[in-house]
Amino acid sequence: MDIDYILERLTDGFRPFSVRTSDGREYAVPHPEFIAVGKHSVAVIDKRGYAVSLDPRHIVALKDLPAKRAA
Repeated sequence: MDIDYILERLTDGFRPFSVRTSDGREYAVPHPEFIAVGKHSVAVIDKRGYAVSLDPRHIVALKDLPAKRAA
């Protein structure tokens, strides 16, 4: 996937999304602080604080997450 598209999703009116990889795994990005984008890699931080490093060539889709309902 094009790194610039991922960066655009982070800066152009951010909406929560998930990153889907070529092996079918999905990683939630509920806030821009949960992802770091470098020139050759993307790191997604999970709820427990662990990072997963991904090769952008294996990112096949970014999917909007459902909006949370107000309580």
